[in-house]
Amino acid sequence: MAEPAPTVTDAADPPREGNTSTPVESEHFLVISGLSGAGKSQASKLFEDLGYFCIDNLPPALLDDFLELRRLGSDRYRRAALVLDIRAGDPAPAIERAASALAADGSQLELIFLEATDASLVSRFSETRHRHPLEATRSGVQASIAEERRRLASTREMADHVVDSSGLSIGQLKDRLFAIVPRGTERQDLRIDIVTFGFKYGIPLEADLVFDVRFLTNPYWDPELKPLSGLEQPVRDFVLRQPTADRFLELVVELLALTAPAYRVEGKEQLRVALGCTGGYHRSIALAEELAKRLGPMEDATVRVFHRELER
Repeated sequence: MAEPAPTVTDAADPPREGNTSTPVESEHFLVISGLSGAGKSQASKLFEDLGYFCIDNLPPALLDDFLELRRLGSDRYRRAALVLDIRAGDPAPAIERAASALAADGSQLELIFLEATDASLVSRFSETRHRHPLEATRSGVQASIAEERRRLASTREMADHVVDSSGLSIGQLKDRLFAIVPRGTERQDLRIDIVTFGFKYGIPLEADLVFDVRFLTNPYWDPELKPLSGLEQPVRDFVLRQPTADRFLELVVELLALTAPAYRVEGKEQLRVALGCTGGYHRSIALAEELAKRLGPMEDATVRVFHRELER
């Protein structure tokens, strides 16, 4: 049976409408290049999340064609991030031609070059068991890396930004890239979605944290409260006046205050916190509404509440 659309309520301070990401510029042409294993594909995914049109491993010979397609006026390609590297040959001549063509039109090509130490690259190839693109013509990974550095030397010289990804997590790489590509003055908030559910209908598969609140006395057994949901004051009073409810909320707020900044550092943009009771109608809803209220003042976070079972 298809899952019903959840009912949504906002925290005391309602979040911004739509995508909570900080807006990027409406037009930006970005080329990502660098050494194999240095993080180019991850960088492409990060920009794709920002709304860029991304192509990983674009053959340099097709860069001129892409620019012509972009000139035709399609808004889809106005903000683009293309990965050009050694897999399809030396990208330097194509990048140089593209930069000149864009400059003639009053635009600009921004080039990011990603690299890392030999030790980091060898370790990454060992962990992923991927072959280096030049390994077929060299004695091993390290020799292939040395040859790739030589072939990409001219591309590196043209780069507007050179980023060393040695020792960086995905979240740290993201912060490093976004620090050099302007996105506005505001930092992107962590989106905290609080989802209530009933265990009898199953745990939400997308939840990051799941809390079982069936330890609280159930309003269901009170004839006057049974037909009411946790959104209504009599049920909220019944649930929240229990001492264990207040202590539970204090601990969850403390946990999120501790972990939310760390999630942001690691590159996480959305955290789904699920609260479940038997039917998802009384206890979990009352607690979720109060939790959202207490999380409202949290810095760099946007809080929303979803009540999955209210439409059943």
